[in-house]
Amino acid sequence: MESEKLRDQLCGCYVTLPTMFRDEDLSLDVPAIRRHVRYLIESGIRMGTGVLLAGGGAGDFSTLTFDERVLVTEAVVEEANGDVPVVMGAQTTSTLELVELVRAADRIGADYVQVSPPYYFAHTEEDFFEHIAAAAEECRVGLVVYNTFWTSTPVSLGLIERLAHIPNVVGLKWSTPDTGFMEFEQVVARFAGSLSVIDNQLRFATSHMLGARGIEVHVCNYWPQWGIRMWELLESEQYVEAQRELVRVAMPFMALWHEMEAYTGGDGHLDKLCMELVGLGSSRCRPPTRDVRDVFRDSARRMLQQSGVPVAGPLSDPVRGLPGEPVEAVVDVPGPP
Repeated sequence: MESEKLRDQLCGCYVTLPTMFRDEDLSLDVPAIRRHVRYLIESGIRMGTGVLLAGGGAGDFSTLTFDERVLVTEAVVEEANGDVPVVMGAQTTSTLELVELVRAADRIGADYVQVSPPYYFAHTEEDFFEHIAAAAEECRVGLVVYNTFWTSTPVSLGLIERLAHIPNVVGLKWSTPDTGFMEFEQVVARFAGSLSVIDNQLRFATSHMLGARGIEVHVCNYWPQWGIRMWELLESEQYVEAQRELVRVAMPFMALWHEMEAYTGGDGHLDKLCMELVGLGSSRCRPPTRDVRDVFRDSARRMLQQSGVPVAGPLSDPVRGLPGEPVEAVVDVPGPP
């Protein structure tokens, strides 16, 4: 597929799929993964409104074997069936493994591969450039560069300039440390015309005004209709309303996630707990991420109710509606009447 078409289709809600496990032995629960993909598609996450990331950070990639990473992505690709683009998470410390992951993504029909700078060692920008170049030589899929500055060498503006000249590099999942010098905005403004920029910093109104084409939305896993509505607000340039929705729904989610970091590390654990509370299939994350469900279930339930999310199951307070249906919030929250 040509680069321009790959860039155009990399838009909307960038949904980081959790990987489901069986509680008894923490083995992959592939049927549960497939059900979740079907739920998202049936709820409106499709070509033009979203993209699915399989085996990313929220998908426990760091605890998956190589074969499991391929199996997870294959299941997502098969269930997506061309209705929504699929990204394969390919973060790794090994360029040789990256090449094999990219070959696998190409073979099973993924549309994109997400790549971050190698972590653990303090690799240089030239190391990462060659890491990406090696992957690009091996595939026809689009490459999404992910700036994971909190775990690895940050991606600079100059390096993005070089990477953008590689034909396979079509996306940039972007966030940056906030030093007050507008580094986030500089990159979006400069590269939105040549790359599909995915906002990974919850500055959706600002980034969209500057040309970003996607938003990373954890909330989509348990409330996909909210994510689609957010994208519609951005596309129709209703930026004030979009910002209000971020404060009303995403900010409480992030505040609880921040609180959970004092208990355990990881990514996707709160997504999974919220999925459970709205009546979707879910599971714990693999260790070393500890099981958060009993410790944070009540806090997560309150957060969902305060945001106006329908909560299901015997552990919930009575709230009517199905997952994703608008309901009246249990308590007042910021936002328009």
